[in-house]
Amino acid sequence: MNLQKANIKDIHESASERLREKTGLLISGFLEETEPDFIKKHARILDDYFRQCFENSTVGPRMAINKNLYAVIALGGYGREEQCIHSDVDLLFLFEKSVPEDAEDLVREIIYPLWDIGLDVGYATRSIKECVNLALEEVEVLTSLLDARFICGMSPLYSTLMEKLRHRITPRRSNKIIAGLIENNRKRHMYFGDSAYLLEPNLKEGQGGLRDYHTMLWIARIKLNLKQFRDFEYHGYLSHDEFESLREALRFIWNVRNRLHYITDRKCDQLYFEYQAPLATALKFRKENGQQPVERFLSELHGHMEFVKQQLLIFLYELGYASSSKRKRKTKKYTIVKGLKVSGEGMLNFVSSEAILKSPGLLMKIFEESARLKIPLSIEAKRLAREFRYLIDDDFLSSLKNVQSFDYILTAPTPTFNVLNEMLNAGLLTQYIPEFKDIENRIQYDEYHLYPVDRHSLRTVQIIKSFGSKEGASKAPLCGDLYKELNNRRLLLWAALLHDIGKGVPGESHSKSGAKIVRRALSKRGFKDKDIETVSFLVEEHLRLFKTATRRDLYDEETVIFCARKIKDVRHLKMLYLLTVADSMATGPKAWNEWTAALLKDLFFKVLNILEHGELATREAVKGVEEKKKEVLSSGFELHPRQELETLFNFMSPRYLLYTPAENILDHIKLYQNIGGDDFVWKVVQTPDSNTRTVTICAKDRPGLISKIAGTFTLNSLDIFNVQVFTWRNNIALDIFEVKPPPDRIYETKTWERAAKQLQSALVGELDLTAALREKMGVYRSTKYRPGNRPHKIVLDNNSSSFFTIVEVFAYDFPGLLYSITDALFRCRLDVWVAKISTKIDQVVDVFYVRDFDGQKVDLPDQVAAVKGAIEEVLP
Repeated sequence: MNLQKANIKDIHESASERLREKTGLLISGFLEETEPDFIKKHARILDDYFRQCFENSTVGPRMAINKNLYAVIALGGYGREEQCIHSDVDLLFLFEKSVPEDAEDLVREIIYPLWDIGLDVGYATRSIKECVNLALEEVEVLTSLLDARFICGMSPLYSTLMEKLRHRITPRRSNKIIAGLIENNRKRHMYFGDSAYLLEPNLKEGQGGLRDYHTMLWIARIKLNLKQFRDFEYHGYLSHDEFESLREALRFIWNVRNRLHYITDRKCDQLYFEYQAPLATALKFRKENGQQPVERFLSELHGHMEFVKQQLLIFLYELGYASSSKRKRKTKKYTIVKGLKVSGEGMLNFVSSEAILKSPGLLMKIFEESARLKIPLSIEAKRLAREFRYLIDDDFLSSLKNVQSFDYILTAPTPTFNVLNEMLNAGLLTQYIPEFKDIENRIQYDEYHLYPVDRHSLRTVQIIKSFGSKEGASKAPLCGDLYKELNNRRLLLWAALLHDIGKGVPGESHSKSGAKIVRRALSKRGFKDKDIETVSFLVEEHLRLFKTATRRDLYDEETVIFCARKIKDVRHLKMLYLLTVADSMATGPKAWNEWTAALLKDLFFKVLNILEHGELATREAVKGVEEKKKEVLSSGFELHPRQELETLFNFMSPRYLLYTPAENILDHIKLYQNIGGDDFVWKVVQTPDSNTRTVTICAKDRPGLISKIAGTFTLNSLDIFNVQVFTWRNNIALDIFEVKPPPDRIYETKTWERAAKQLQSALVGELDLTAALREKMGVYRSTKYRPGNRPHKIVLDNNSSSFFTIVEVFAYDFPGLLYSITDALFRCRLDVWVAKISTKIDQVVDVFYVRDFDGQKVDLPDQVAAVKGAIEEVLP
């Protein structure tokens, strides 16, 4: 007997080794693209193993299989024959009556060898009755059984289980189960996000991932008794084209998932940045049309995941499970457009396909009606629109009626669903605006753009229109007021729709190329020359306000005047401001926050003042300074005699007096009076929203002061947003830093106390900041993954300012970046007068207004080269 057991053990171990060998060969074939049905073949290799184990089992005969039948059932992804490289293997040992004591021996005999070779195998041993009861109590058990597939053993047992399960899922119970599945889906989407847009999508659990397809399958099996994927087409729930597109989308996602499993050597469904470029290479994507291979890969992936997402939404809507089910209780709506109708479910449809052929304008009219009536198109209408979109030709584009219909769609308040999104999903938007095709699903490979270019453009339109709503205006009051003032919102919304259209054309600035495309596109549609110029201007200049606000000194009158001269009139300024805000908000939180909002608003009002009242005259500036001095002198500053204040005014620079509010000047004078024999004093003020800190530092000026302050802040994890540097003529430096608060706000006071001590030590030479920061900076540089491979760029601008050289550094962020750059500038014998920190895509843009120690600009070629070299040396 012992010899027989040993032989059986050898047989099972031999079977598991053969399984490993077969799997290895299959994976090799998959990687070489010679195994197109990998996931199904992988499942069937496992089937062979379990059948061989069943045939050679010593435990099975002991359990008297003729008295208590049992079967081995595949569950979950294994049951669906979707076995990826590192997917779990889920099994059910199903018994007719009860689970015998020997069941654990059976498991040990079959499962243990798989664990020994590293497979992740999960199993359950249950009777038919236990399975059915548990399935009705736990939705996870039910869905695994819905995917169940017989492998070996007594097949009637499997049939009995499925029949009993079907019998117990009554129509009333099925609705409750499906409602639970949809709710679980909603929660899953909230947790994992919309994978069709996310920078690091979850291929399985995110919206548009494989689990959306599985939800379709489960609901179809419960509600419609469908058995196979192909049944969706056979029973009319998917057209042939939709079925083929969905199959192709799933095939692509599975391919990506398997390769992700392979390169990570584990079960991994989150497509992290560090795996995206290697996957693009493995999938043989090439650089094309100005896009990197990884951008083309992600564009295709996002397109497929968007299709999966849409198919689930359409399927649920068709079955009456859409989230807006309350619409059925509303008053029925009607359309008066000949050739269109509203179905009993409250959705728009064409009367017939013949109606479209007779009147192609219905292809645009149905979306106009959707916007007007605030009801969606039916599935059949979307299919017909996609099928007949070829009817949109040059005559269609130039038709005044179609232009007017599209203008209505573009300007109509957005309901719960976005009609422009529906047009894009149906292929009508790219057919009507062919130039839009080049940005469809176009990914910008960085950490800031959350959406593909086409979706980003539609979101920009949606955000602008939201400014006209009560809710949108309450979130952005200035935008709400400006939007209401506009007489012709249509031009602004066209500009919003097309502001990034130039990104589909490689080469020159996308703003400039976009303006050229806009002129051609609007000319075809019969726009007036004046309107074309307005839209093309907005497209060409849509980055000006943001770049100026975040990269230039707004206290410098030249900056504002230059901006005003480019924009020229108030109407253009207001539209450009609305477009800039919406564009930034649509990009994502790393491009739009309270800090950038404040900078933009400040710039807007300064430019508006110049456009309305003319360029600031020196006399007006002097008058403003004198009024400010009077306010300070009359403030009851009892501790400081008038003569002492007058002396201090003479020490202050005109720039400081012109742009610093009187109340702030008073605070700065108090700081100055407290410095005494110390090297510096500072005051930390919390902003009303608690998200930033204003640190005003009054210090005895010395070369390298800014770099030492920046290094101290970095040492204490205080991220710097902005720096204003003012130097008084009595050798006092007044530096104002806007910083992010410490990570641990409970001990914030201690952090500031520690930082003050460290700055003092650095100023007197007791603390070597470079050495102190080396370890922190080194760890970050070695571990931080950066999407894309954009090189650093250093620009010295001697044209934008009459008094300063503007140094722009485009670099990847890391702790100590500001310190490294300012230290390099100090070693080049340059004083920093203004520093601004902003973001450009996935890079940081640090901007410095500098002069040399003699007060001169850096304009000689050898000086420029030396500064660039010194900065380049400290960048990773």
